Amino acid sequence: MPVLPGAEPYHHDGGAVGVLLCHGFTGSPQALRPWAEHLAQAGLTVSLPRLPGHGTTWEEMSRTRWEDWYAALDKAFADLRGRCSETFVMGLSLGGCMALRLAEIHGAAVQGVVAVNPSVVNDTPILRLAPALKWVLPSVPGVAGDIKMDGVTELGYARTPVRAAATLPRLWKLVQTDLDKITQPVLVFHSKDDHVVKPASTAFLRARMGDNLEIRELLDSYHVATLDNDATAIFEGSLDFIRSHASVPLTKDL
Repeated sequence: MPVLPGAEPYHHDGGAVGVLLCHGFTGSPQALRPWAEHLAQAGLTVSLPRLPGHGTTWEEMSRTRWEDWYAALDKAFADLRGRCSETFVMGLSLGGCMALRLAEIHGAAVQGVVAVNPSVVNDTPILRLAPALKWVLPSVPGVAGDIKMDGVTELGYARTPVRAAATLPRLWKLVQTDLDKITQPVLVFHSKDDHVVKPASTAFLRARMGDNLEIRELLDSYHVATLDNDATAIFEGSLDFIRSHASVPLTKDL
């Protein structure tokens, strides 16, 4: 299946510190490309893969599930870890959720986590019906493009495949159950006005995680904050986070 122009993965070979970035559900690497390039310019080795079923058609995505997306991310993490002495994981929305899952599974191999508007709880009632709806309702209106800044668009699907969405509650449950395994520093950027992920996810993380969690509010962005008015705060904040928690210098810090 041809990849949509702009939805291609991005990789940059830099220094000994690596960053794995993960885009959101029904989105594509395009939403994180400026973030990835900002980190690359600072001397980091950066990997931004395209998750299976994303960046093509929603019909193709309908044939995938969360295990497929996580497997691809885990493979990218293993590759990055093999080339870097330290590795950080970051993501937007579902990508933030899977970044947390990587930290739960890989422990100290993940140096730290940055999540932008992560989705970790089921805040969409219709998803409770998805296991049955998927047999009669192939798709519902999409969630891509929640951006406050005028003239900026996200490359994502106009339709959400119900069959793929029906697999999300299982992932959320696993992440919720294993949150106490995360002892690495975690930085969460949370948009006050988010029309996709409700405040329940950030509230859940705040209630369940300890002093290793820092939450920063974004006051001028919607859900896809990496393409919105607060993007620079995310880019610079995540770079400062890496500098604070990496034990080896970034290439351009030498």
